[in-house]
Amino acid sequence: MESGLIAIAAALVLCVTALGTAIAQGKTASHAMDAIARQPEAAGDIRGSLILSLALMEALTIYGMLVAFMLVGKI
Repeated sequence: MESGLIAIAAALVLCVTALGTAIAQGKTASHAMDAIARQPEAAGDIRGSLILSLALMEALTIYGMLVAFMLVGKI
């Protein structure tokens, strides 16, 4: 019984982190494109900030995957 709950918890961790990151990255990219459209001369600065923020969001997803793997290791 306990191993089934751990497996469900691991699946939920992966689902929530992937969904949250996908939504956040979509909104971030959308707002960055809007900012570039409004101020094309600032495109380089905006692009650099966008890439950095997307990398940090992706790191959070990797941490969620690490937690899920640790949970699966307890089964």
